[in-house]
Amino acid sequence: MKLHILGICGTFMGGVAALARELGHAVDGSDQNVYPPMSTQLEQLGISLNSGYAAAHIAADTDVVVVGNALSRGNPAVEHVLDHGLRYTSGAQWLSEHVLPGRETLAVAGTHGKTTTTSILAFVLDAAGRDPGFLVGGVPENFGVSARIGTGREFVVEADEYDTAFFDKRSKFVHYRPTVAILNNLEYDHADIFPDLAAIQRQFHHLVRIVPGRGRLIVNGEDAALAEVLAMGCWTPVERFGIGEGFDWSARLLADDGSVFEVSHAGAVVGEVRWSMSGRHNVMNGLAALAAAHAMGVDLAKVIPALADFVSVKRRMENLGQARGVTVYDDFAHHPTAIRTTLEGLRARVCAARILVAMEPRSNSMRLGAHAAEIAPSLREADAVVFLHRPELAWDAGSVVSALRGEGEAVSGVDGLIAALTRLARDGDHVVFMSNGGFEGAPRRFLAGLGG
Repeated sequence: MKLHILGICGTFMGGVAALARELGHAVDGSDQNVYPPMSTQLEQLGISLNSGYAAAHIAADTDVVVVGNALSRGNPAVEHVLDHGLRYTSGAQWLSEHVLPGRETLAVAGTHGKTTTTSILAFVLDAAGRDPGFLVGGVPENFGVSARIGTGREFVVEADEYDTAFFDKRSKFVHYRPTVAILNNLEYDHADIFPDLAAIQRQFHHLVRIVPGRGRLIVNGEDAALAEVLAMGCWTPVERFGIGEGFDWSARLLADDGSVFEVSHAGAVVGEVRWSMSGRHNVMNGLAALAAAHAMGVDLAKVIPALADFVSVKRRMENLGQARGVTVYDDFAHHPTAIRTTLEGLRARVCAARILVAMEPRSNSMRLGAHAAEIAPSLREADAVVFLHRPELAWDAGSVVSALRGEGEAVSGVDGLIAALTRLARDGDHVVFMSNGGFEGAPRRFLAGLGG
């Protein structure tokens, strides 16, 4: 089969492309924004990439066009597909029909931490010798690819609540029919398609409805919004996780930065995790992944030591290097809660060292200003912040800058942002770039300018 994938450089669609190629299909694709790490992975797989959505990019002998959810009516490639009656499907539907049948699917859902938790779960199952398949919304460093078929019965998938495609407005995760579902957390997000939190909760309940009675729901026991989802109806055994006592799965911090913690199940200590990750949020991610692996019969006492070798996903507080005493990180955080927890984890690790943040408010919710009032409080651990205020931003970043605890400024372009950071940075600083887009290569350009 020959596939053309529209939106192929998106983290999810790039994973679909990798899986299709591994299954022996011919694959090429188009995207408006071609940038690493996904473009690099696809090129290494020998998948041809086209820049832009010209109809001419879709070859006449294409069997099916897989349409990413970023595309809508009016897009020239979409119009070509419809006008010529070409066969088309969504990435989630293609996955459910060609990869997941006959597998035990483990789906990782939540507003935050999906990519990291999916990566941890795949790593733990792999350490247990299960050789799982997976599709992650990023590139896990331990595997070097965002997706693989695997030979085992388990398939781990990052389960996004965003809509499936312009022709299928259901959340992507309802396509996966998981045996085990992790509900990691739930907050308001995706302001472009959801009017309020209740609308997202309904989508999460649609996921809860399709997890079988023989399966398991692994649920953040600290999250009130998820408790409300379960109260709508639940037909599957639930195991709750949290930090402290009173949960089915509990973590006790043995290091303030979350790099060491004890895991207990039903009140009995299972093991002690020592890893390179930091932050309370990553302790919760790890705890959820361990509980899900246990639900598939993994002996956790045997695999917990392996987490010492776990390396997080590219662009999740990825340490790009150091130059002139300045350490530079690339991070995907794009929601105030994720920003806050990420910086709190870094603060616990670097103590009194200065933290500088370069932020691009790029997600749809950020651009619409849905989280504007929460941004300054989420940055309280930052000593200085430089905002990239692009012309399309629908709100005034100056109001956020004026509310910061530390120093702050807004700039209109990436060149100005790099110049501002270069002026501010000094020996011993930690500089974090936060964006869910390519950021025009700003993190590496800044590091290179420092001599790294």
